[in-house]
Amino acid sequence: MENGALKGIKAEEEVVAVSEIKILEKRVRELERALGRITLDNEILKEAIRIGRKKKLISQKPLEGLENFQ
Repeated sequence: MENGALKGIKAEEEVVAVSEIKILEKRVRELERALGRITLDNEILKEAIRIGRKKKLISQKPLEGLENFQ
């Protein structure tokens, strides 16, 4: 442990506790999973719009605020 602290000091970096790093890594994993779920939901909704347009259940006009969405 002392060795790592000395390396941090020599590199002029802040030394952070391992427990804090683990908490932050866990939070990053949770956020990545949430982002993955939201991305999947978004793709499902886009596909539903495409299908609805093919079957003429919804307007063919472009969606406002969504450039390049067909």
